[in-house]
Amino acid sequence: MLPILYSFRRCPYAIRARMAITYASINLELREVSLANKPIEMLALSSKGTVPVLQLKDRVIDESLEIMNWALEQSDPENWLSLDSHSEQLSLIEENDNEFKGWLDKYKYWGRFPQQNQHDYRSNAEIFIAKLERCLKTNSYLLGSKLCLADIAIFPFIRQFAFVDKPWFDQSDYPSVQLWLNQLLQLDLFGQVMEKQALWQQSDN
Repeated sequence: MLPILYSFRRCPYAIRARMAITYASINLELREVSLANKPIEMLALSSKGTVPVLQLKDRVIDESLEIMNWALEQSDPENWLSLDSHSEQLSLIEENDNEFKGWLDKYKYWGRFPQQNQHDYRSNAEIFIAKLERCLKTNSYLLGSKLCLADIAIFPFIRQFAFVDKPWFDQSDYPSVQLWLNQLLQLDLFGQVMEKQALWQQSDN
């Protein structure tokens, strides 16, 4: 049985998982789902009801970073895991996932969070953007001259941040982040994983 990946095209967690899987040349069955109508097959595997969910022969992985690490354990031709910078990578990813993502959600969906205005939420999110700007001032990628796990794990969330208000982002004081983001948006790998898929239906199989 091929591995099965339940995914949603625009979800940043699912994007980074698909990028790692595609980079590692892993053959699997991709099931594009609607988050408004989650298939019972996916919920039976993971009651969290979030994507991505990877079904393997012997286990289920329902955390995107764990899926990325699993994929790179199978094949990592360009050394994304880079043991020399592994702890730094994990630290950046943790800050992205645990702090920045919260402010990003409030910035994007600010109408749901009336405690502050959208500008205030963006200002809080900018703390992490400014940190990335400092990383990228002297490097092509977050931790050096080569693409690594941290770039791919963080990139989909910065993409989401940028497109909340693209005119503002394009004239903001983050030229290095802008350049980095544009480089990653142009990757063939990103184009491949963003190809539109028909919604999976149980009757398809």
